[in-house]
Amino acid sequence: MVKGTSRQVIVVSGTEEKLFDQAIFILRDGAVEGGGVSDEALLREARGCLEPPPGRKRSWLHTGPVWGAAGAGVTGVLWLLSAVL
Repeated sequence: MVKGTSRQVIVVSGTEEKLFDQAIFILRDGAVEGGGVSDEALLREARGCLEPPPGRKRSWLHTGPVWGAAGAGVTGVLWLLSAVL
């Protein structure tokens, strides 16, 4: 535990996630005082970090089995070429 340190935090409760009850965001030093940011803007930004962008889904190219199969295929072709030549 750190003593003598004061930090500002935002706690967002009631998230849509099944695994998490709340999210805690620690603000940078001087983020509120000099920035002129309202409380509503901070809360909106924090909630925006919790939600995925609309219409954005994970592509099939970003999965491990696809890249594993591609690597195995390239290795097989290179081995075949080295055996034949």
